Amino acid sequence: MTEHVHPSTKTVDRRTLSPAELVALADRIREEAAALGFGKIGISGIDLRDDEAKLERWLALGRHGELDYMARHGTRRSRPAELVPGTIRVISARLDYWPDNAADAVETLRDPTLAYVSRYALGRDYHKVMRQRLQKLARAIESHVGPFGYRVFTDSAPVLEKALARNAGLGWIGKHTNLIARDAGSYFFLGEIFTDLPLPIDAPASAHCGTCAACLEVCPTGAIVAPYELDARRCISYLTIELRGSIPVELRPLLGNRIFGCDDCQLFCPWNKFARKAALPDFAPRHGLDSAKLVALFRWTEDEWSRRTEGSAIRRAGYEGWLRNIAVALGNAPPDPEIDAALAERANHPSPIVREHVEWAIERRRARVSDSCCR
Repeated sequence: MTEHVHPSTKTVDRRTLSPAELVALADRIREEAAALGFGKIGISGIDLRDDEAKLERWLALGRHGELDYMARHGTRRSRPAELVPGTIRVISARLDYWPDNAADAVETLRDPTLAYVSRYALGRDYHKVMRQRLQKLARAIESHVGPFGYRVFTDSAPVLEKALARNAGLGWIGKHTNLIARDAGSYFFLGEIFTDLPLPIDAPASAHCGTCAACLEVCPTGAIVAPYELDARRCISYLTIELRGSIPVELRPLLGNRIFGCDDCQLFCPWNKFARKAALPDFAPRHGLDSAKLVALFRWTEDEWSRRTEGSAIRRAGYEGWLRNIAVALGNAPPDPEIDAALAERANHPSPIVREHVEWAIERRRARVSDSCCR
């Protein structure tokens, strides 16, 4: 992933813009953003000192697991002007992704023979969609003020995007550590434009989780270890997407049929009754991944997988990770000769990671059948 850098070295003379003109420019930016399909944009300053302290504590506790890049970038993640010199404002943008025509998420979760793919990954890779629209927004700003300094980011560099979005008034960081908006729930992507334009700053969003603890209670692996605290090492999204090695044995039964990501903490969040459907067709489900059979996906060859995940965020897991994750889900599935046969077909897979998880799945299924027969 790469951030987009404006090629011009010439920036707008900020002294020529009066406070009234800057307010008008901010309003025009909102209009341009709406026309591009963004749910909302907001503008913040760059002071993230409190969030930097929380990040340092999280890293010190080792809760980032194998996400070494989280520590590698140092303070550039929490100090925008160190990442992009000259930055004094950040324009944060929301882009709704909930697919209106997808199979019911909860029903899919409750059918252990089906594969659950996080709803954000059913369609086109959001990095590309968001990046292109942010670039168009930056060019639209340029058409109003002339060349100016900026960089566009879409989960492509060390950026504390949720903290910036909160400060820009786009929502508050909930107990599950995702951003929540009162009028839009939490099913949206975030992207940023770092800029040297002295735009007026929006008021930060206030928090509205109250006494609700639904996300903590439904998290399958207990990854939300306390309100507003996530241990990535237990998070199913981390385990099925970011982790490259073996999924801890004790956590495998808890994954259920989730093969790429997990939405539980959002699915059962009361605020998502206000979630907005995706305004763009890019996020519509592809290849029936909203309710596909586990066995069918497990039998995809690497060529099929490459072809059917082209332009998809699923590529991040890799084919080996894909098979590893599905093997775990098949191990958690009910008795079925077709599942047993599919696992047997992969028992001698060239990847030791895949073989290990297939063997675990076969043994788990045998043990469950044995326990059932002995009762």
